[in-house]
Amino acid sequence: MFRLTSQILRNQNCLIAINANSRCLASSAKLNEAPPKAKVEKAVAPSQSFVANFFRGKVESSQVFPYPYNLTEEESETLSMVIDPVSRFFSDINDPFKNDDSADIDQKTLDALWELGAFAIQVPTELGGMGANNTQYGRLCQIVGANDLGVGICIGAHQSIGFKGILLYGTDEQKKKYLPKVSTEKVYAAFALTEPSSGSDAASIRSRAVLSPDGKHYILNGSKIWISNGGWANVMTVFAQTEATDPKTGEKKDKITAFIVERGFGGVTNGPPEKKMGIKCSNTAEVYFEDTKIPIENVLGGVGNGFKVAMNILNNGRFGMAASLSGTMAACIQKAAEHASQRVQFGKKIEEYGAIQEKLARMALHQYATESMAFMISSNMDGGSKDYHLEAAISKVFASESAWYVCDEAIQILGGMGYMKNTGLERVLRDLRIFRIFEGSNDILRLFVALSGIQYAGAHLKELQKALKNPANNLGLLFKEVSKRAYRKAGIGGVDLSGQVDPSLADAAKLCAQSIDIFGQTVESLLVKYGKNIIEQQFILKCLADSAIDIYAMGCVLSRCSRTIKLGLDSAEHEKLLAKAWCTEAAERCTLNNKKIHDARYTTIYPQYTQISKNICSAQGVANSNPLNI
Repeated sequence: MFRLTSQILRNQNCLIAINANSRCLASSAKLNEAPPKAKVEKAVAPSQSFVANFFRGKVESSQVFPYPYNLTEEESETLSMVIDPVSRFFSDINDPFKNDDSADIDQKTLDALWELGAFAIQVPTELGGMGANNTQYGRLCQIVGANDLGVGICIGAHQSIGFKGILLYGTDEQKKKYLPKVSTEKVYAAFALTEPSSGSDAASIRSRAVLSPDGKHYILNGSKIWISNGGWANVMTVFAQTEATDPKTGEKKDKITAFIVERGFGGVTNGPPEKKMGIKCSNTAEVYFEDTKIPIENVLGGVGNGFKVAMNILNNGRFGMAASLSGTMAACIQKAAEHASQRVQFGKKIEEYGAIQEKLARMALHQYATESMAFMISSNMDGGSKDYHLEAAISKVFASESAWYVCDEAIQILGGMGYMKNTGLERVLRDLRIFRIFEGSNDILRLFVALSGIQYAGAHLKELQKALKNPANNLGLLFKEVSKRAYRKAGIGGVDLSGQVDPSLADAAKLCAQSIDIFGQTVESLLVKYGKNIIEQQFILKCLADSAIDIYAMGCVLSRCSRTIKLGLDSAEHEKLLAKAWCTEAAERCTLNNKKIHDARYTTIYPQYTQISKNICSAQGVANSNPLNI
């Protein structure tokens, strides 16, 4: 487990987000800021985030119930028109086996992708793109994920992060200059954050940009590692240390700044393509900058604002991974179902055996929950939500682990055939392994979810503490809290989701509501017990994050299934089975995680884990003796 320093939580106004060089084969990046010199108390703004609020034991339903759907009829028709040519590209032109064997994508395939507009899906039409919204983009990601994850990385590194910063933060001049290039002129983009000496701690990057004496350029020196499209890109979003002046204090200090860098500026070179376990056809390379002159008008998002730019680029694109991997899972399930319905063993098709049925059912549960999350988040984003970052982080963690599980089980169902190269699943499994590492390693993102949620809950406790110092002026707030706790202790009140779901899902919704109640109480008790030192309890934080993931998944599947029932879709009865089964098992996992936090049978093992780890590191390997003692 990564060990974070207490520096993460020293800024009481916002948790410093923990992210990664998305789709750039980097481990996660933790961007730390120095604590403020003077502590300034500010009220934490109310959040519409479903996840943030259930850390308080409260339901904020606006972004979950009812299931959001923001495509207009025209947008749906446009999407339908695009799906067919994209599907035909993968069936008629792209060859994933060839891409994997050659560790490259041939020019004919790349030209076809450009012709499709696949490299400019979300660029406004007036600047050469398709102008798709997040939900449309997510649906196209599903098709890519179902067919070739390596090609998906090439496309995603270009637009999901490569030039996404220009879309989000670019000036009108920057957009007009660069977006047509990366949309129609076959100019590839890349996102360059990670360095050889800074993986998880991106604040320690050493690349440096110095303002020229005439104030017209920044001179950039440094190197970046594991950059997707690094050998191809002519336009890059690059992050470097710069000297910045604090507008409040006038103090000068180093802060990260984002730049739009063209290879044509000079001094930009790259190493050979990296040899990788999977996603082999995507180009991954080191990139070097030597006295690269960057015009000051190519600062992206303002001097010293690189942290914010990087984080929002990464947060903005995470739902796309969940959408892509839901497509990957669907393809794996299809292969497994086809085999199970045809393969005969011991006189019966293997689909008739309970062990196979359980595998297929669990695979379907994970695919359904992932897909529900992905389009919940994309629709929230399209609806103007700004409070989706915890949900997006959860979707990335859940999708990457679910896809690995589903593909692995598909291989198991196919048996020896699944292990063979020609079936295609071994390639998918290799491709999938990186998704748990980049765009925020899952270990770090779990801490991000747990610590962000805890801080939001902690702000509420601070409010109560202040109220207790002056009870006469805060009777309403105090009475409300006392009543809530009294009712909860008596076993009445608490979270109620019955009005949010179809009546046929009432029992499943009750399990979700009970999980939220218990979760909120657990968070409060941990805050009281540990205070800000909760950051050191990383075994406990992992349990909290796992429960948060399960609870959010429950909310998503209940909401989606209720919508399916309301619309009278043919899959309604099947989706009921999925939603009920998911909530049953997810609630049980939440109960177990709560025990792991409070029950001495579990908590006493955490110090043992710590000591075992220290012994192994001290021995630089296995610390126990060989049973033969030889």
